[in-house]
Amino acid sequence: MRRRIVLGALIVVGALSMAVAAQRGGTPAAEGPRVVELDKISDTLYVAKGGGGNTAVFLTAGGVVLVDTKLPGWGQPLLDKVKTISNRPVTMVINTHTHFDHTSGQLEFPGSIEVVAHENTRTNMLKMEDYKKPENAKVLPKRTFKDRLSVGSGSDRIDLYYFGPGHTNGDAWIAFPAQRVVHAGDIFAGKQVPLVDMGNGGSGVAYPDTLMKAYKGISNVETIITGHSNTTLRWGDLKEYADFNAEFLNWVRAEMKAGKTPEQAAAEYKVPDRFKGYGADLPPFFGGMPGYIKGKYGELRR
Repeated sequence: MRRRIVLGALIVVGALSMAVAAQRGGTPAAEGPRVVELDKISDTLYVAKGGGGNTAVFLTAGGVVLVDTKLPGWGQPLLDKVKTISNRPVTMVINTHTHFDHTSGQLEFPGSIEVVAHENTRTNMLKMEDYKKPENAKVLPKRTFKDRLSVGSGSDRIDLYYFGPGHTNGDAWIAFPAQRVVHAGDIFAGKQVPLVDMGNGGSGVAYPDTLMKAYKGISNVETIITGHSNTTLRWGDLKEYADFNAEFLNWVRAEMKAGKTPEQAAAEYKVPDRFKGYGADLPPFFGGMPGYIKGKYGELRR
């Protein structure tokens, strides 16, 4: 549960990016075998793990749909693994958000694949160095949505939702209604203090409300594929996670009102007993926990 989130959009130093990828369970481009593992949820839905964020693999009558495509260099291993469970082509990719550990694998995909994302995610991806290259435009999202979009029909239907900013300003929730499953991406990366990418429109203050809107706004879901957890979670875990974030935000407000510096507040923070098992161990970029609290202070003062 105490896994760390990889963020790519603001990490401009390549060496740091690869070090973070290794921390998060991804294999840097120059190291080791790239092994993708599959966990079966149902006969038509799998989770592909390794190489960055969790990928949903959905087998439909018309082809395979992937939700997120992992780190650079992991696109082909992902496609190869998909071939072990289906001879159908990958026809669609849905990106939950912009970060490179969720989108870079598709740079190795053919341009015939339809890429779908929230409209803000497309805008954020256009700022990424890889997507500034003309030859990579073919795997940018061509189909976008604002609040809600459905693709497919019957047991193959996929519902896409957007409830507001959190991890970024383009966090899409991808629901598979017939499976009673949703892929949450990194707005629910795991049971931990979340990272917020304010450079890509994220908001630590809006985070709890966004989570609660998703909990109330998506119905008939039992299972959550998170951005990085080793296992799937239950729908009730989302309500708990929203409560955790709301309580954390209230604690930050109190620390700011008491005149504590972000460093002082970070040194004092302890995960409440009722959220036992949650992690508060943030990676050093963005300033770690002090940086995260500083960001919340800034939002609260606006």
